Amino acid sequence: MSLLEHGAQHCSKVDSGHLRMISDATESLPQNKPGIRLHGIDAIRGSLSHDGTIGKVVADAVGDQFRPVRAIFFDKSQDTNWNLGWHQDRTICVKEKREVEGFGPWTIKAGMPHVAPPFELLSRMVTIRVHLDDVSASNAPLLIAPRSHKKGLVPVDQIDSIVSECGVFACFAQAGDIWIYSTPILHASDKAIDPNRRRVLQVDFSPDSLPEGLNWMGV
Repeated sequence: MSLLEHGAQHCSKVDSGHLRMISDATESLPQNKPGIRLHGIDAIRGSLSHDGTIGKVVADAVGDQFRPVRAIFFDKSQDTNWNLGWHQDRTICVKEKREVEGFGPWTIKAGMPHVAPPFELLSRMVTIRVHLDDVSASNAPLLIAPRSHKKGLVPVDQIDSIVSECGVFACFAQAGDIWIYSTPILHASDKAIDPNRRRVLQVDFSPDSLPEGLNWMGV
């Protein structure tokens, strides 16, 4: 499985010390939400720079011009167990709303402005998932449709047929594993059958600056 051909690949592990750092930095977050958008956590921000422990993995995979632009923490457990249907990630998080041609519609998520950008921008982005816990077949691995990132912006009513065409691959992981994938790849997640705790730090990276006064929210 390679990022260039299939749209996803497994990367090197994060050491146990950095896993503890992420665990400590996120332990006080609410555990009753499917995903929590993160901003302003210094310990995490430092590790995501291109010479940080996690950011270096991204730099080795796609180049050091990529920078972290959004982070979400997922904490799936017996008490918080959800499923997520097949979809593409289609929005970015910015500091403030500005009307710019090609950007829209706008939404507010966790108090932060989000906007759908031109697909060309999304197509250059990558997303990483840093696994704090083991993820087996029974514990809701990320499901991806290989090569679906090459299909452009997929209409909602065509998603099922594209997934059928591309097939399904499960991204199993051990604690410390990092998966990197093309941000617009079609992906999903089932409810865990055996819902042991499954914590994931998910971070979007982009090589692009935004136009006409738009600014990434960042991490």
